[in-house]
Amino acid sequence: MEFKYDVIVIGAGHAGCEAAAAAANLGSKTCLITMDMNKIGQMSCNPAVGGIAKGQIVREVDALGGYMGLVTDQTAIQFRILNRSKGPAMWSPRAQCDRNKFIWVWREIIENIPNLNIWQDTVREILVENGEVVGLVTLWGVTFYSKCIILTAGTFLNGLMHVGRNILPGGRMAEPASYQLTESIAAHGITYGRMKTGTPARIDGRSVHYEHMDIQDGENDFHKFSFMNTGIRHLKQLPCWTCYTTEESHNILREGLSDSPLFNGQIQSIGPRYCPSIETKIVTFPDKPQHQLFLEPEGETTQEFYLNGFSSSLPMDIQIAALKKIPAFKDLVIYRPGYAIEYDYFEPTQLKHTLETKKIKNLFFAGQVNGTTGYEEAAGQGIIAGINAHINCHGGEPFTLARDEAYIGVLIDDLVTKGVDEPYRMFTSRAEYRILLRMDDADMRLTEKGWKLGLVKKERYELLKQKYEAVNCIIDFARNYSMKPALINSVLEELGTTPLRQGCKLIDLINRPQVTIEKMAEHVNALKQVLDKISDRKEEIIEAAEILIKYEGYIGRERIIADKLARLESIKIKGKFDYESIQSLSTEARQKLAKIDPETIAQASRIPGISPSDINVLLVLCGR
Repeated sequence: MEFKYDVIVIGAGHAGCEAAAAAANLGSKTCLITMDMNKIGQMSCNPAVGGIAKGQIVREVDALGGYMGLVTDQTAIQFRILNRSKGPAMWSPRAQCDRNKFIWVWREIIENIPNLNIWQDTVREILVENGEVVGLVTLWGVTFYSKCIILTAGTFLNGLMHVGRNILPGGRMAEPASYQLTESIAAHGITYGRMKTGTPARIDGRSVHYEHMDIQDGENDFHKFSFMNTGIRHLKQLPCWTCYTTEESHNILREGLSDSPLFNGQIQSIGPRYCPSIETKIVTFPDKPQHQLFLEPEGETTQEFYLNGFSSSLPMDIQIAALKKIPAFKDLVIYRPGYAIEYDYFEPTQLKHTLETKKIKNLFFAGQVNGTTGYEEAAGQGIIAGINAHINCHGGEPFTLARDEAYIGVLIDDLVTKGVDEPYRMFTSRAEYRILLRMDDADMRLTEKGWKLGLVKKERYELLKQKYEAVNCIIDFARNYSMKPALINSVLEELGTTPLRQGCKLIDLINRPQVTIEKMAEHVNALKQVLDKISDRKEEIIEAAEILIKYEGYIGRERIIADKLARLESIKIKGKFDYESIQSLSTEARQKLAKIDPETIAQASRIPGISPSDINVLLVLCGR
C-alpha cells in the first residue's frame, strides 16, 4: 500500500504536533505518524508547561499561530508567574496541567485541521534518492512518499529504560521503542549519539501526609499563555506542595548507589545538568542535608501526583525506602517507580537554521532528537520545522528567527552553531537580548511575521492591531499629559515616593518604581477615561504599556546593540571559503568553520573556539 503527501511528521509529541499543525495550516497535505493515537501531545515527564525562559517560548509559539499556549490554557489546573521579584525580562509563566485532558485537547485540534491526517504505525526507514528524502516505510510495510519529512521521535529511537540493574527496551514506560530508523538515517552520513533523561516515581495522593508539607497555591490574575481572547482557568485550580528530603533518606540512597545505572557504568550517555537525579544530587552535593521536593497534581480528578526533584533510576525498593524516610511520605504508595531512559539523538550542527539537515535535502529534525530537553523547546523547534517544510514544498524564502527576535531563535542558533554536549535546556541567561524577548511582547515581536507567512489567522492579527493601538494610546497620553504638584503630591506621599516641586508629564511619574498606571488612573480622571475605552484584555494592555514606559531606556540601548551586531548577520559567507586552506586562521578555527560552514560572519563569531582575530581574518577576506 502507498500514500503520497507533501509533509510527513514522524512522532506526535510536542514538536510533532506543532510541526504537523503548522504545515497543514499553511496548506501542505500533511500526515502525522504516531505509534499511539491515544498519546498525542503526551507529557512524558512532569505535567507542567512553561517555566523560566520556557514560558516565553510557549508564548512565542502562540504568537506565531501555534497551539501549545491554547492547549495549556484549556487544561491548566494551576498558573503562576515565576521571578516576579525581578524585572519583566525575567518574568516567566508556568502552568500545571491535567495530563489526560492535555492529550485529548491536542487530539481534538489535530483531528480537525484541514489537510492533516493521522496514521498509527511505526516508521522503520526513510527513503532517499540523490541526496533527497522521498518517503518512508513503516513496520506494517506501508510506503509513504512525500516531499518533506520531519522527524520528531523524542526519546523513542533505540530507547532503553533503567530501574536499578533492570534494563527494558522502550521509548516511555509501557511503550515500545523505535528500532532501525536511526540506522536508516545514519547510513546517509548523519552522525548520532546517546543521551539520557529521567523521571520520578508517581505517587498516590491518598497516601501523603499533607500536614508535613507546605502548600504552594497558584495565582488567579489575568495572566495566561495564549494571546488569543480566550477565557482563563477552565478547570478546578489545585495547589502544589513542597517538602524536603532528610539525612535518613540520603543514607538509604547512598546504600543503593552500587546498583545505580548512573554510577555503576550501566549508563554511559549524558544526562541533563539542570535537572539531575536525586542520586546525582547527593553525590554532587554531599554536604547538603536536604533537597527541596515539589508534589505536583497530575490532573483535576486523579489521585496521581508527580514528585518533582526526585528523578531516579535507583532500584525501586531503594526509591520507596528512601521516600518513606520523609515525614510526608511515611505511608507512601506509588503507581510506578522513577526510571532513566537512554535514547539516540543527532548532532544538531548537522542542521541548517531552518532545521533541515545539511546532508539530506528536505529531511528536518525537531525536538529531543536534536539534543534538547523540554516540551517547550520541542514545540518551538516543531513550528519552525513545519513552516520550513511547507516552504520547501511550495516555494518561498526560508523562515528563521534571529537571536534578538525570539528565544526560539536563540535556541536554534545555539543548537546549529555550538552543538550540544548534554541535553539542552533554555534559560534567560542564554539570551543576550533578554530585555527584548519578554513574555509580554511575544505577539508584538512575532505575530506580524506569522501573518505574512499565512499561519496567523485574521482574528489573531486583529487582536494584535488592537493591542498596538491601545498601548500606543496610553503611552502617548502619558507622554503629553501634564501633572500639577497640588493635585498629585498627597498621592505620591501615600505611595512612598518624593512629592513634586514643579509640574511634570505623567510619563515621568509612571517611570517611578512605586507608581503604576492603574494607581494613577484612580486619581487622574482623564487617564481613567483612556483606560475605560479598552474593552478587552485591559490588564494585559496596561501591563505592556507600563513595561515599555518604565524600561524604555534599557530597551532602547539593547536594541542599538542588537542592530549593530545585526550588520554582521548581513555578511553571508556560507560556501565562500575553503577554510582548511586559510593559514591565517587558527587550527581550531579552520576545523570548526569547515565542520559547521556558518551562514554569516555573526554565526561564525558565536562558534566556540573562534576568536576575534579569526573573525577579523574573515572580514578582511570579505573586503570589509
